Amino acid sequence: MTYVAGFLTPVPNENKEAYIASAQKAWPLFKDYGALQIVEAWGDDVPEGEHTDFKRAVALKDGETVCFSWIIWPDKETHDKCGASMQTDPRWQDMDMPFDGKRMMWGGFTPLLEEKA
Repeated sequence: MTYVAGFLTPVPNENKEAYIASAQKAWPLFKDYGALQIVEAWGDDVPEGEHTDFKRAVALKDGETVCFSWIIWPDKETHDKCGASMQTDPRWQDMDMPFDGKRMMWGGFTPLLEEKA
């Protein structure tokens, strides 16, 4: 079964195009390390929750939007090798981060169910 890396990122609205460009630049690197798919989604219906929500999770500021992203990997081992490469592969150092990385959230997930139409 596949492995999923998920991300929540607060992106300044004026950096939307830079964020897209950064994701497009990163995809070939992720693919080189075995990623099967990447999805970058710009929040357009992100309600405030009663106890918690996406906005609070990233300490969203005025003029920012929450991006919800995920990368599908063939397995956790492949994901972990890519993560380790971020310390050794100089191509990662050339990446722009048009957002506050300190407020970005991420995690790895083992799918419980995978269905396709």
